[in-house]
Amino acid sequence: MGARAFRHEELGSLTSASDSTTMTIGFLRPVCTLSSVFALSSVFAFSFVECVRANSPSAVILAGNILPIPHTPRDAVLILIPAGRTQIGDDNAAPDERPSFTYEGAVFLLDRTPVTVRQFRTFVSETGYVTDAERLGSAGVLDEREGAWIAVTGASWRHPYGPKGPPAASSHPVTQVSWYDADTFCRSYGARLPTELEWEFAARLGQTPDGHVFTAGEPIQRGAHLGANVWQGLFPLLDTGEDGYRGTSPVEAFGTAPSGLTDMAGNVWQWTASWYVPYGSSNLTPRDLTAERVRRGGSFLCDPTFCEGFRATARGHSTPDTSLINVGFRCALGTKSLAPLAGHRARVNELAAALTNGRLQ
Repeated sequence: MGARAFRHEELGSLTSASDSTTMTIGFLRPVCTLSSVFALSSVFAFSFVECVRANSPSAVILAGNILPIPHTPRDAVLILIPAGRTQIGDDNAAPDERPSFTYEGAVFLLDRTPVTVRQFRTFVSETGYVTDAERLGSAGVLDEREGAWIAVTGASWRHPYGPKGPPAASSHPVTQVSWYDADTFCRSYGARLPTELEWEFAARLGQTPDGHVFTAGEPIQRGAHLGANVWQGLFPLLDTGEDGYRGTSPVEAFGTAPSGLTDMAGNVWQWTASWYVPYGSSNLTPRDLTAERVRRGGSFLCDPTFCEGFRATARGHSTPDTSLINVGFRCALGTKSLAPLAGHRARVNELAAALTNGRLQ
């Protein structure tokens, strides 16, 4: 099956059915509580509606949760990931990547690139959405002098390093977004976050333009060039920017994999829908306060000498309310859960090579 991207007008023609997973509405934070709505007084109900309007000028209320709805389709390219079978995990890697097992993946669509600052800015402009970092007043930044994570007051997706730092570049991946922010963004457009198994399945189609997939103990260097945006120099004191970037890089800066995807190694970690639990665990949905969500892909802060987060099997994890300088996301959707807002300028991807199940590694 060829990997391709769909034009906007094609999306609705694929199917009119709804995938039940997309009907679970993500939380808009802060949430305006809608408990016992039918017993509410008219005054309280009016106040609730005003709360919704204040937090999102355009929103849908479903099952007690609020979902902001943008006005225009998303400027995103959606890549078709074919169904197939692949190994998940690596028995020679970190303990949380073991034991490896076989996964049979269904066909789905995945954003060609991580969500960019430009795309997120449009979302905020059309919905009035306020991120967790903006609401809380701070977000996580690595202090290179101290070698420690610190909460920087005023850091947000607009100014990831704080008010005194440079504004976020439009073509770079959006960062300083919590899992809740990412989940709300994707669902607002009728999409969702990919599961970590879907993410690894897609990464195993190739993480570099030549289709290479990084494995445990393998160098990041690909010939004369680095294969991803990672740390160079003495971590965490000095990033030499040998790859051309100190911090995030524009999406697609390191080329396009044969699948049509970009930034599947390095640049920013990417939130997934999955909870961080051991492989084979019977409890896939922990609900305690310490439960964490999985992020994949590694980032510009990964020093290859001791961090191999850029490997296809590597698993990062954070609590869902965490916002960090090196974490972003991309959206996914099943072929039975397409929505008119999910992609706007999707087109046939001329760079995508033909894929077969045998191409999976």
